[in-house]
Amino acid sequence: MVEKVIKSDAEWREQLTDEQYRVMRKHGTERPGSHEDLPTDAGTFTCAGCGAPLFEQETKFESHCGWPSFYAPAGEDAVGMSRDNSLGMQRIEVHCPRCEAHLGHVFPDGPQPTGLRYCINGVALDFEPRDQSSST
Repeated sequence: MVEKVIKSDAEWREQLTDEQYRVMRKHGTERPGSHEDLPTDAGTFTCAGCGAPLFEQETKFESHCGWPSFYAPAGEDAVGMSRDNSLGMQRIEVHCPRCEAHLGHVFPDGPQPTGLRYCINGVALDFEPRDQSSST
């Protein structure tokens, strides 16, 4: 069971930037192409709200959709999913299971081995590089 991070709206507003708050707490979407500069080193993309591990660098791919894309989460319980019927369409929302932050959506048009494309708002991601000294 994942230990939940629960904060008041005021605490989230204080911790997050205005754009992070709009995307992560109010289910917004950042402008496409806003995060072309994400790290390419080995490591883990974590939730900008609570630090939970979400996606591994090895599963990131270029989908040409304008948002960071991954074909699999970091683990079986790394992300939560729910139906999103907003904007007159049916989608599957991806959220952090620990702090319930909105991350993006998942679509069935990604590469193998999963065939999924987790289309994630870059503003919702932090990055932890993998310690290279421990792998030598």
